[in-house]
Amino acid sequence: MQNSKSVIALWISLFSNIVLTAVKIIVGYLFNSQVLIADGIHNAGDVIATFAALTSSLVSKKPADEDHPYGHGKAEVIASAIVSIILVFAALLMVYKSIEALFEPAAEASLIALYAAFISLVWKQVLYVYCIRLGKAQNSKSLIATANDHLADVYASIAAVTGIGATLIGEHYGIPLTDYGDPIAGIIVSYFVVKLAYEMGKESIGILMEKNLPEDQLLLFKHIVSTIPQVKRIDRIRAREHGHYVIVDIRVSVPNELTVKEGHDISRLIKKSIMNEHQGVEEVLVHLNPWFEEGAAD
Repeated sequence: MQNSKSVIALWISLFSNIVLTAVKIIVGYLFNSQVLIADGIHNAGDVIATFAALTSSLVSKKPADEDHPYGHGKAEVIASAIVSIILVFAALLMVYKSIEALFEPAAEASLIALYAAFISLVWKQVLYVYCIRLGKAQNSKSLIATANDHLADVYASIAAVTGIGATLIGEHYGIPLTDYGDPIAGIIVSYFVVKLAYEMGKESIGILMEKNLPEDQLLLFKHIVSTIPQVKRIDRIRAREHGHYVIVDIRVSVPNELTVKEGHDISRLIKKSIMNEHQGVEEVLVHLNPWFEEGAAD
């Protein structure tokens, strides 16, 4: 049920991006609004990004197989990286179009273009809140990436509303330089889009490079394992994200006189204890070392 909710959210996002792309580009061309056209092109990139997120979400839910024994969870991380790259290109396009507009005669603003930009702003804000809450609840990297993509669109729509609104006010009251509020706002907002893309890309690269989980989570795992009486020493704990779930590797020392069955039971207890306390953990790999009374170990 949880997985179906994230897929539904991605389908809603995909449909919304297609509709907004068409509306912005059509209204932008009809009313000569460069910022709306650029925002529409940005939305066209969002269609590709959302489709990648949707595809990866479906792939990531596939069970482990012979070729992918640890599952397909990293498909979502790859999609997140793709979205971050698309956001960078979208921001660069926004900067280019904004600078280009500064050296051209200012276009006359339109109330229809302002309405289109404002509707996009509200729509994207609603989608962002919906997707980010669901994405965090399910630890879905692809859905969180899509939510951040919606947030970048909110920034872009703020720029469009601010720029078109400033131009309309300037035309009405005869205020100089307000004709160029649109491109100036676009340049400022592009910085926030790049910053957002950088943070997403950094997280994706960290997961793909199998970066360890934060120290506080490792300490939590250590505490859980240390409560098991037969564990005499924790030799090593490593944990990494694999998309929407976590894989933990543990090496512990147990009394050397235990039988194979007793060691196996301890391994199962360690695995169950961690998975019961941390819902995001899907696999725990336990290696047992022999522990001697004098402290020597192989």
